[in-house]
Amino acid sequence: MSGPLPPDDRWARPDDADDDTVEAAGKVTEALEWVERARGHLYEFHQLMGRADILFGEAAEALCDAGHDKLADLVETELVGRNVLTGRWTFQIVEEFDDGYYGPAQVVEAQVRDDLLGGRRHVFEAELKERRRSHGRRHHEFRPTDEPGAGG
Repeated sequence: MSGPLPPDDRWARPDDADDDTVEAAGKVTEALEWVERARGHLYEFHQLMGRADILFGEAAEALCDAGHDKLADLVETELVGRNVLTGRWTFQIVEEFDDGYYGPAQVVEAQVRDDLLGGRRHVFEAELKERRRSHGRRHHEFRPTDEPGAGG
């Protein structure tokens, strides 16, 4: 890591946080970001399965309307309203995940940031940005309020 950011910056590392600490806390945050992505896929699954259930219901009605009562009954009784896991619809899976994993992951990540970085978020990324940007060039400003070409 190169030097820390100015102390008045909301992404500046605390004075007692060394490179290894900043990197380790950053990894915890990165892990939570992957959990966020997984959660998004879980919600996608939830909505996809809900739509599939509605479509199976519509298909059962269409089969019935077309005179295929036996097949309509098969779709209706075997698939419409069926649990996707034993005893669970997807909303129950989502809630169990949120309460049992996602919530605790958020709490732990926040505690790591609080204890090691004074609660600051994205310290590792801010320092990475500072190292990688071309100082003084337009579209390489550190903050949105920086004037282009000001060198900040």
